[in-house]
Amino acid sequence: MKALQIIESAYRCTIEEQDDPSVWISQAMKGAGADLDILLRGNAVNYAVSGQDASGLVFGDKPQTQPPKLDQDLQRAIEKGITVYIVADDVKSRGIPEGKMINGVTLVACQDLPGLFGNYDQIWHW
Repeated sequence: MKALQIIESAYRCTIEEQDDPSVWISQAMKGAGADLDILLRGNAVNYAVSGQDASGLVFGDKPQTQPPKLDQDLQRAIEKGITVYIVADDVKSRGIPEGKMINGVTLVACQDLPGLFGNYDQIWHW
């Protein structure tokens, strides 16, 4: 069984967990032998912007000592063999230059999503 994980809601749990649980679980599942890929859409396309830096984040007098590094988390996912697709229309609508994306991501247009979905047995939407 091959699954595509669609991640659309961004930056949830990053304060408490220092990562995105759906990216983390994808890597863990791949390590356990699952056949899956990731599609970033909506605000989650920001995860693939290279060189993010959330250091210096403070809540009242409590500093975030281990800020999220989602671009690095995605890079590790790619290195593990997970294909990371990104909806190009969402990147463009947010004004993100393609040159700012991490290496190895695959841009896909909205009109090509049905064909992409057809390559998977299951679609999981986070």
